[in-house]
Amino acid sequence: MDQQSETLGEKIRRARISNGFGLRELARQVDKAPSYLSDIEHDRRIPSEAVLRDVCKILSLDIDEMLSLAGRYGEETERYLKQNPAAGSLFRRVSKSRLNDAQLQELHNTLDELETTDEQSKKLP
Repeated sequence: MDQQSETLGEKIRRARISNGFGLRELARQVDKAPSYLSDIEHDRRIPSEAVLRDVCKILSLDIDEMLSLAGRYGEETERYLKQNPAAGSLFRRVSKSRLNDAQLQELHNTLDELETTDEQSKKLP
């Protein structure tokens, strides 16, 4: 399967196997039942953010990508969106615009530049 079109469960399963973990071993490490992880791998359940973070840490997966595949934004992001209406408005505009991957990457790069500028201005005396 094309790795870009994999589901959350498929990515977790592929990473688990490629890291040499059995289902029971991974379940033991995240303190969950093997049947629960099996349900996640077969896309029958969406894990909580805490479980997903644990799995990502153990399997060296990108938490941002996995949260997106899970349809979650993360508690910190959800709190920020609630506290900053302009951020929520921007998010809805991006969603409504249906930007392609190249356009989203360009927007991401612009944000990186803004962060760099902000960090540099904080260092000034």
